[in-house]
Amino acid sequence: MRTLKKLFTAILLFAISFVNAQDLMSELDSIPNEKQVATAAFKGLQICNLQSTKLPAKGEWYFLVSHRFGDLSNGFENFFGLDGARTKLAGIWGVTNWLSLGASRHTYGKTYELAAKYRLLNQVENGFPFTVVGYNTMDINSELKKDANPGLEFSNRLAFSSQLLISRKFSENFSLEVAPIFIHKNLYDDTTENKDEFLIAGGLRYKVSKRISLNIDAASRLNHIKYSIYKNPITFGMDIDTGGHIFQMVFSNSQLMNDVAMYTNSSGKWFDKGMYFGFNMYRVF
Repeated sequence: MRTLKKLFTAILLFAISFVNAQDLMSELDSIPNEKQVATAAFKGLQICNLQSTKLPAKGEWYFLVSHRFGDLSNGFENFFGLDGARTKLAGIWGVTNWLSLGASRHTYGKTYELAAKYRLLNQVENGFPFTVVGYNTMDINSELKKDANPGLEFSNRLAFSSQLLISRKFSENFSLEVAPIFIHKNLYDDTTENKDEFLIAGGLRYKVSKRISLNIDAASRLNHIKYSIYKNPITFGMDIDTGGHIFQMVFSNSQLMNDVAMYTNSSGKWFDKGMYFGFNMYRVF
C-alpha cells in the first residue's frame, strides 16, 4: 500500500511538472522574437523611380520592363504621350540574399546600365531601427559617335551613381526612405550641369489595400548650377500586386529612367510642360 502511495505521488508530481513545463513553453512561444527582421517595407525593387531597400532573394531572377510615354501636356499633338516614348529593359539576379546584380538597356542615349545592390544592415524589431542598402550603377553611352566627337575615348561614355538607401517600416501600411546620392559624369555640359552632383532623395509607400499601395519619391540637387535648365525629379506612383508580378504606374516630370540622367537631366515641370506617364513591370522567375 505504501509502495502504491509513493508511486501515485510520483506520477502526480510528474504530471504537475509536465503541465507547468507546457505552460512555460507556451509563454515562451508567445514572447516576440527580439531579433525578428522587418520585411516588405516596399513591395517593388523601386518606390517609383528611386530604388527601394528591397532585394531579390537568392536565386531569383527579375525581368523588368519600364516605359515612359511622351509629354502629356502636348495633348493630341503627340496623342497624350503615345508618340516619342522611351523604354528600359532589365534583368536582375539575386546572387545571395544580400546582393543582386543587374543590367539594363535604355533607349535614352542607347545607354547600357550595370547595377549592384547590397544590403548592409537590417531593421530589427526591438533592435536596429533601419534597413540600410547600398546601390551603385555604371552607365555606358553607346550613342556617342567618334565622327561627331573627335578625340572621343571610351571613358567619356561612362557615368556613375552611388546611393545609400535608408528605410524604416513604421507599420504594415507605411514605410519611409531617405537616400543621399552622388553622381559623377566623365562627359558633361559645364554650362548646365556639374561633373559631380550631390543629391538627397526620399520616398514613401502607403498601403491602401491588400494588393495596392500609393507611392511618391523625389530628389533635390544640392550643388546644381543656378541657371540650370534641369529640374528636381518628382514622381507619384501606385503599386499593384497581381500575384505573379508587381505592376507600378507612375506620373513624373522625368522621362528618363537610368539613374544618372533621371537625377541630373530631368527637364519637366509639374503642371506645365514635361509631365510623363509610364509604368514599371517586374516579373519574378
